[in-house]
Amino acid sequence: MNNLWLGIETSCDDTACAVLLETENSAEILSNELYSQIDEHKAWGGVVPELASRAHLEKIVPVVETALQKAKEKAGVELADIGQIAFTRCPGLMGSLLVGANFALGLAKDLEIAAYGIHHLEGHLAAALLNQSLNPPSNGVSLTETPFSPPVFSARRADEGNLNPPNLAVNVNTSPILRPSLEPPFAALIVSGGHTELYLVKDNFEYVSLGRTRDDAAGEAFDKCGKIMGLGYPAGAEISRLASGGDPHFYEFPRALQFSSLRAENATRNRKADEFLETMANLHKEEFSFSGLKTAVSRYISEHGEKFVQENMPNICASLQEAIVDILSQKAVTAAEKAGVGSLVLGGGVSANARLRELLQERCDKKGLRLIYPQKELCTDNGAMIAYAAILRKRKGKLEREVKVKSWNPLAE
Repeated sequence: MNNLWLGIETSCDDTACAVLLETENSAEILSNELYSQIDEHKAWGGVVPELASRAHLEKIVPVVETALQKAKEKAGVELADIGQIAFTRCPGLMGSLLVGANFALGLAKDLEIAAYGIHHLEGHLAAALLNQSLNPPSNGVSLTETPFSPPVFSARRADEGNLNPPNLAVNVNTSPILRPSLEPPFAALIVSGGHTELYLVKDNFEYVSLGRTRDDAAGEAFDKCGKIMGLGYPAGAEISRLASGGDPHFYEFPRALQFSSLRAENATRNRKADEFLETMANLHKEEFSFSGLKTAVSRYISEHGEKFVQENMPNICASLQEAIVDILSQKAVTAAEKAGVGSLVLGGGVSANARLRELLQERCDKKGLRLIYPQKELCTDNGAMIAYAAILRKRKGKLEREVKVKSWNPLAE
C-alpha cells in the first residue's frame, strides 16, 4: 500500500518509529513508538555517543516491531503493507544516524520499496504542522482552523518533563493529521538540546537563516546550568518544574547579544553608543549565545553558597528559565517582524517549555503574529514527524531519494 509510511528517527538518544496512513487530504498516526535512553546516559550527565549507538542497535528492532504491532491492532497493517520508509539522515550523532539509516535502507531493499532520508530539523517543523496547534493573536487577527483531535503517545521528557520511564512506548491513540493551512513564507524557531536556529521558511522548502546560536543550544544551557546547580540529568525538566513555583525576577541572569533591545533602550541618549548598537544589531542578526550564562550561574552559585541556593532553588530556576526564554522569544518575534511574515512556527524539544510558549504567545499577540507549535508529546524526537516531513515534500513534488548520512548539514547557510 503506497499510502502507508514507516518513519524512523535515531539522530541522538531516542530510538523512534511510527506508522502513518496518508490519504488525499490528511494523514493518520497509526502508531508512534520510542525508546528513551535517559537511564543509559544519566550516570554521565549527558549523552555519550558510543552508548547511544549501542542502545539504538539493541532497541531498533523491538521498537519497529512494537510500532507495527500497534498499527496492526489499529488498522490491520502488516509489514508487507508498508509502501515507503522515511528516516533521519542528518544532522545528529554519526553512529546513531547510521543505525537508523542502515536499518531503514536494508528493510526497504527487502520489501522492494523506496527509502527517503529526511533532515531532522525539517521533521521538527513538520511536527509543529502535524496537529495544527494554531494559536490566534488576541488582537483579532483572523484564522481558519479545522477541529482536531490530538494524538497521544508515550514519549520522553521533551526537555520539559519525563513523560514516562525510559522504555518501549505502547500507549498510542489513532488521530488524524490535518493538511496544514499554513503556507510559506513564515518564520521558524527550532530550539532543542542540540539546536537553536531561526529560519525564514520560503516556498519549495527553501530556508534562509535568520540567526542561530554561536555556542551552546538552549536545551544544552538548561541541562548544563542544572548540573552546576546540583540537579539531575536531564536537568531541563527539573528546572521547569521548580521554576513554576519561583519568582522569575528574583535575579537577572545575563542575556547575550541583546543588541536590538539595548539599541532601543539607549536611543537618543548617546549618539556614538546608538551607532555602535545599530551596527552590532545589523551585524549579528538575531543570533544567540548561552555559554556565558553557564559562567554566570556558576559564579552565582559559588558566591552565595549551597545553603542559600537550596533555600532559593525555585527562584533561581525561575530566573534562569526566564533568561533563556526571554532572549529566545524576543529574538524570534523580532526576526519574524524583520522578515515581514505573519506567522511564527516553534519546534524542537524545548518548545514543550510552558513559559517559552506563554512568553512567545504574549509577544506574538502584541505584534499580530500567529504562533504555531507542536503538541507537547510531539516536541521530542519521534518517527511521526520524520514520516510527515516526507509526506509534505511528496505533496510538493520535492521528495528525493537522498540517503547520504551527515553528522552536520544545516538547513540554510
